[in-house]
Amino acid sequence: MANVKIGIILGSTRQGRVSPQVGQWVKGIADRRGDAEYEIVDIAEYELPFLGTTDGSEPGIKAWSEKLASLDGFVFIVSEYNHSISGALKNALDLARQEWNDKAAGIVSYGSTGGARAAEHLRGILGELKVADVRTHPTLNLFTDFENYSVFKPAALHNDNVNAMLSEVVAWSGALKTLR
Repeated sequence: MANVKIGIILGSTRQGRVSPQVGQWVKGIADRRGDAEYEIVDIAEYELPFLGTTDGSEPGIKAWSEKLASLDGFVFIVSEYNHSISGALKNALDLARQEWNDKAAGIVSYGSTGGARAAEHLRGILGELKVADVRTHPTLNLFTDFENYSVFKPAALHNDNVNAMLSEVVAWSGALKTLR
């Protein structure tokens, strides 16, 4: 499966976000596995315009589509905003279509309830985009896994869940690669 490429997508673009800390933590665990190529994909770097305000010719949209097309699977780092995903992540999902199809995804969420409501909302969107989401879902709590809600200090018990989720994402990504 070493030829499987998994993008760890940072789902927040707001100033002061903690998704880079969580993403780097997941990547650190992933890189020790040696079962796939993992990379951080930060939607903030693409400067994506809002859907409906663009003719699709912006360089960020092209670069975003090319990045997604180059990947076999995803791990979404999802923060919960008002019981859902961030507007920036929803926009990034909507700006591509076929690039998502027949790929697998895992979700690592965080929030006051572990980001569970955002993850459930994301699952519905992924289904429409023909992305198979895996069952194992690490949830991080703002009260117990973050110091002052801003410094990420995950409990050790999350490592097993992240590894289980990554095993599922890699296996499904490899299997779905045969459909594309």
